[in-house]
Amino acid sequence: MRPAPTILHLDMDAFYASAEQAAKPSLRGKAVVVGGLGPRGVVATASYEARLLGVHSAMPTAQARRLAPNAAYLVPRFSLYRAVSEQVMELLGRLSPLVEPLSLDEAFVDLEAGGVADDTVSARRTGERLRTAIREVTGLSGSVGLAGSKMLAKIASEQAKPDGLALIVPGTERELLAPMSVRTLPGVGPATGDHLRRAGMTTVHDLAEAGEAELVRLVGKAHGHGLYRMALGLDDRPVVAERDAKSVSVEDTFDVDLHDRVRVRAEVERLAVRCVERLRSADRSGRTVVLKVRRYDFSTLTRSETLRGPTDDPTVVREAAARLLEAVDTTGGVRLLGVGVTGLADYTQEDLFAQAADARELAARAEEEEEADRPAVDEAGPVEEEPERESAEQLAARRWPAGHDVRHAVHGHGWVQGSGVGRVTVRFEEPGGPVGRVVTFRIDDPELSPADPMPLVRDPVDYSSWPASLPKSRSGPVPAAGGESRP
Repeated sequence: MRPAPTILHLDMDAFYASAEQAAKPSLRGKAVVVGGLGPRGVVATASYEARLLGVHSAMPTAQARRLAPNAAYLVPRFSLYRAVSEQVMELLGRLSPLVEPLSLDEAFVDLEAGGVADDTVSARRTGERLRTAIREVTGLSGSVGLAGSKMLAKIASEQAKPDGLALIVPGTERELLAPMSVRTLPGVGPATGDHLRRAGMTTVHDLAEAGEAELVRLVGKAHGHGLYRMALGLDDRPVVAERDAKSVSVEDTFDVDLHDRVRVRAEVERLAVRCVERLRSADRSGRTVVLKVRRYDFSTLTRSETLRGPTDDPTVVREAAARLLEAVDTTGGVRLLGVGVTGLADYTQEDLFAQAADARELAARAEEEEEADRPAVDEAGPVEEEPERESAEQLAARRWPAGHDVRHAVHGHGWVQGSGVGRVTVRFEEPGGPVGRVVTFRIDDPELSPADPMPLVRDPVDYSSWPASLPKSRSGPVPAAGGESRP
C-alpha cells in the first residue's frame, strides 16, 4: 500500500457504444447496443440509455431486443475501437512508463513512476487533466479512480462512473470497503460469492471479522489468504508495463448450424488467416495451433498440434487447422468455430519455409491416401454434395453489417442502418456533423462500397508536449482531497 493515491485506473465509459454514438450524430442520447445481431448473438456493450432499460453486456441479443426494441443494434467496428484505444494509451504512456493495459478501454497507470504525482493534490489534478485530454483527443469520456493500490483504484473508478473521478484517501480503505458486497473484491465471482453467503458473509466487513483462518477453511489456503488481505484493503501488486499474451485466437458463432463439410473447412481456413493477421499485428509467432469446435448439442471440442518451431506463416496455420478439423466429427452440425495459436514467441523467420514445406507434404500425403481409399466411380464422375447456400438475408448481413461504414459515389460517407430483402438502408452523416438523411439502395448498387471508419475528432488538440505542458483543466475547480468530482 502506498501512502499517496498515485495508482490510477482508467475505464472508458461504455466504450464501444460511446464510440458509435460519437461517430453517428443521429444516435447521440439514444439507446445503442453493440454486439452480435444473429439469433445467438451476445451484447458486447450497451450505452447508458440502453442500460436504463435493463440491457447489459453478456446478455443474449434476443433478450436485449425484448427489453429495448427501439434501440439501435450495431455490429462491432474493432478497427475504430483499436484506433481510439491507441490514442488513449498514448496519452497514458506520456504520463508514466508504467502503464498496464487490461483491455482496449481499461488500464492502470503508476503516476509516481512518471513523476507526475506524489501526493493527493497532484494525483487528483493529473487525473482531471487526463480526463480532459481524453475528451479533447477522442471525443469520449473516461472514469478515473485514484488510490494507493490497484484494487482500490479500480473500485474508485467504478464509483466514479460515468464520466467522473473518485479518489480514495490512504488510511480510509477499511472504512470504505466495510459495507461493500463481497463481490466487489477481485476474484470473488458468483460461485465464491454464493459460497460465502451461505456461510453468512455478504459484506467485506464480514470477511474481515471472520479472520484469515476461517476464510482459508472456506475457500482454500491460497484464495483465503488473499481474500483476507483484500478485505483489509491490502494490495501490494505493482503496475506491470508488459503483460505477455499467452495466446492469440479468433472465433465465430453462426446463426444457423453448419452441416456442409466443405463450408466448415472454408470457415476454419478463413479463421486461421484472421488469427495470423492478429499474430502478425502483435509482431509475434506461435508454436501450437488450436482448433475449437462447438457442435449442435453445445458440446465443445478442442484439438491442438504443436509445430517444429514458432511460425506466423498463414499457410502453416491454415493447413494445421484443417488437419485438426479432420479429427472432429461435425455431422450433427457446428454452431461455433475458433482457431488460435499458443506458445507465443517474438517474431522469428527461423524454419518457416521448412514448416511450410512439411505442412504441404503432409497435406499432399493425406490427399494421396484419401484418393487411394476412394471407391471407383463411373464415367459420369462422382456426385458432389450440394454446398449450403446463404440466403439473401445472410448475404446482405455479411456484406453490409449494421453500423459499419460505407461510401456512396454521390452521397458520400455514411453507415448501414440495416439490410435485407435485397436492400440496404444507409444514413449519410459524419462524426461531429448534423444528423444525416436516410437512403435505401439495392445491395448490389455499384456506387455503394464499404469504407473505413472516420476519426471521431477532426482536429484534436495537440498533446505532443504532454505532460510537460498540461493545458488547464476544463472540469472546474479541484475539490478537497477525499471527495469526488464530475463535470
